[in-house]
Amino acid sequence: MPAFIWYILIGIAVLSVLAYFFQEKFIFKPEKLKQDFVFKYDAPFREYFFDIEPGVRINGLHFFRENPKGLILYFHGNTRSIKGWARYAKDFYRYNYDVVLVDYRGFGKSTGKRSEKEMLADMQYVYDKLKESYPEDHLIVYGRSMGSGFATKLASDNSPRYLILDAPYFNFLRVTERFLPILPLRIVLRFHLRTDQWLPRVKCHTYIIHGTRDLLIPIRHSMALQKLNPQRVTLIRIHGGGHNNLPGFDEYHNFIRDILKY
Repeated sequence: MPAFIWYILIGIAVLSVLAYFFQEKFIFKPEKLKQDFVFKYDAPFREYFFDIEPGVRINGLHFFRENPKGLILYFHGNTRSIKGWARYAKDFYRYNYDVVLVDYRGFGKSTGKRSEKEMLADMQYVYDKLKESYPEDHLIVYGRSMGSGFATKLASDNSPRYLILDAPYFNFLRVTERFLPILPLRIVLRFHLRTDQWLPRVKCHTYIIHGTRDLLIPIRHSMALQKLNPQRVTLIRIHGGGHNNLPGFDEYHNFIRDILKY
């Protein structure tokens, strides 16, 4: 075998090892907050702490109304913390819904070592706690970008009223393969988030909202997801929308209004 082929193989092997051990730094871009950080917003809210197990605590914010129609559990993307994501709560509570946002392990005030299995279990714990105060048919699960995988898994294991996915991926492997095509990611990747496996098991109706000019997660991901469960999935296209600017489009807010008005 020519020497340059060996060099290429060795290079791929080295990159694969680095990707395995350091992938969290590339996948997750958290904003960390001090435990005594004080949240301040114009709307009424409460701060929650969900104590999962020793050393693992999930932080959340609950924006509440006097007589809510229900509650929306919002899973955010792979950056920042609920401190910044909370500004999107108004897109939902103005339709008289309570909104709960939570931070994943290592984001904001949330603590604990990350793994896909444990992070998914955290979200199920939160969901179970919320069910103690809200009928499940009044719960709506919303997943934005990376959060769409967590939201879909939760909806597949439970019976919320609706599942809403904002710029979702078919699965996490398909996203990362676009950027690291030469690596054996099926082996290296520790976070797979198989939205494609979970969505067919979702019993409630699913609304997918996706921008037609999303360059990070192209709309073809959502088109493929819709085909997995066409009778229960409605795909809403935001024409001209990118990955991070859908709330800047009137169409986005019109669709949210139409989904939540009943």
